[in-house]
Amino acid sequence: MNVKVGISVIVAFVACAWPACATAEDPPFVGWTALLPALSIPYDATSPDDCVAGRTQCVDKTIREMTKRLDPLVSSCDHSAIFALVYLRVTQEYRRTIDTPFFDDTAFVNYEDGIFAHYYFDAYDSWASGVTADVPLAWRIAFDSARNRRVSAIGDLLLGINAHVQRDLPFVLYSIGLVAPDGSSRKPDHDRVDVILNRVTDDVVAEIARRFDPTIDDTNLPGPFDEFTLFQLLAAWREVAWRNAEALAAAPTPAARDLVAWQIENDAATTATTITLATQYPLLSSAGAKRDAYCAAHHYDP
Repeated sequence: MNVKVGISVIVAFVACAWPACATAEDPPFVGWTALLPALSIPYDATSPDDCVAGRTQCVDKTIREMTKRLDPLVSSCDHSAIFALVYLRVTQEYRRTIDTPFFDDTAFVNYEDGIFAHYYFDAYDSWASGVTADVPLAWRIAFDSARNRRVSAIGDLLLGINAHVQRDLPFVLYSIGLVAPDGSSRKPDHDRVDVILNRVTDDVVAEIARRFDPTIDDTNLPGPFDEFTLFQLLAAWREVAWRNAEALAAAPTPAARDLVAWQIENDAATTATTITLATQYPLLSSAGAKRDAYCAAHHYDP
C-alpha cells in the first residue's frame, strides 16, 4: 500500500472513532516561509559542545530539560502534559537503549535527538510567550487545544505527535543530512527508532490512563483502535517525514524546496484540524470536567 494512502486510511479511522467525526476544512495559509527552520549547527564529533558532538551527556541534558518542563504541567493537570510525558518516556527509553550497541552511528543520532527536542521546546516557548507568528500552525492548533481543554487525551497525544513528527521531523532530517560521510543512507538508524517507540507505547498509554485520563485506553471505542494502531500511525508518519526530507533535499531550486516546505506545513496543519474535530469534547459534555477531576486526584501517581 502507498504510504500516504495507508496513513490516510488510518487517520480517517481515528477521526471516525469518536462521536465528533467531521470533515475538516483546509487550514488558513499564513506566512509559512517565516516558519522554515534555519540549518542546524553542523555535527562535529570533536566539538567540546556535548550536543554538537552527539555525546550521551547531551541526551541526559535533554531528559533533565524535559523533566523540568513536564513537572509544572503535571501539577496543574495541563493538557499539554500528555505529549510532554510521552516525549520524556520515549527519550528515557532511548537513553537506556544506547547503553548497548544498537545504532550504526549513535553519536549522530544523539545529535539529532537534541536538535529534534529543541524544535518542540522552541515552539512551546514561543507559543507560551505569545509570539505565535513563530509557531508552526500544527503546533498552534495542538497548544491551543490543550490550553482550551478542548479535546480528549488521545486528541492531545495525536496533536502533539502530528506536529512534532509530520511537521518538525522532515525539517530536522533535511537540516542535519540524510547521508553519512561515506555515502551510505542514514535511513536504517532512522528506522531503528521505531523499535524504541514500539517498546514504549503500551506502557506510556497505561501511564496516561492511570494518571490523567482513564478513557485513553477504553476498549469500547468503535473499531480496533488501540496501542498497536497508535504505533502503526506513528511509524507511518515517521516514514512520510523521511520521504518529505528527501523531497526537500532533492528539490532542484529554492522555489521548488519552498513548495515542498509549504506542503509539509499544510499537511500537518490539515491533519491537526481533522484530529481536533474528531476528538473534541461534545458541546455541554461533562467529559472534560471528569478528566480534570480524575487528573487532580491521580496525577501524582508515577
